Amino acid sequence: MKQWGVLFDWDGVVIDSSAQHERAWELIAEERGLSLPEGHFKAGFGKKNEVIIPALGWATDPSEVNALSFRKEELYRELVAKDGVLILPGARELLLSLKEEGVPRALGSSTPRENLDALFAATGLDALFDEIVCGSDVLHGKPDPEVFLKGASLLGIEPVRCIVIEDAFAGIEASRRAGMKVVGVATTNPVDELLMCDLAVSSLEEITIVELSVLAGSLS
Repeated sequence: MKQWGVLFDWDGVVIDSSAQHERAWELIAEERGLSLPEGHFKAGFGKKNEVIIPALGWATDPSEVNALSFRKEELYRELVAKDGVLILPGARELLLSLKEEGVPRALGSSTPRENLDALFAATGLDALFDEIVCGSDVLHGKPDPEVFLKGASLLGIEPVRCIVIEDAFAGIEASRRAGMKVVGVATTNPVDELLMCDLAVSSLEEITIVELSVLAGSLS
């Protein structure tokens, strides 16, 4: 079988810092006297701040958007430093298994580089990826497929021979638009809402390298 690769989303797939992100949005809203609609966090999950902030009606001017984004991520990093971060069950084990089998692995995330650096320092998970693509490496955030297409390019593998592991609808759409197979993990959305995926699981603990190999075997 031809070489195949796996592209991982980050937050909600490998780690879970959703509580810190949601709290950071609440804190900046309180600081600036801005409103947050109900369900805002789920609606924006997996998207870049440059998309979320205008959608919230907070700002459209690029300098204002950048300032709000910078402050939100600053608050997030403060919360992570204080609370730590959870590595999701099965994530480290799956990455290790893929590495041992020589399956190329890339991270494709909207997370800013500064956040990734702080989280890598805390977890050491960067050693388990061959390539890393973050929000600052691309012009367009998910659901645009750029982050996954760049990850595949860095791995040297055709997009059609890649499997994406995602939790957010924006990322699932991005993987489809990239022409890749997708495994949905029910950390953000329930399994029954991930039926558009090639495989849907409740946790990475349910995924084996054999299953991924079988899925890869169906790639063109």
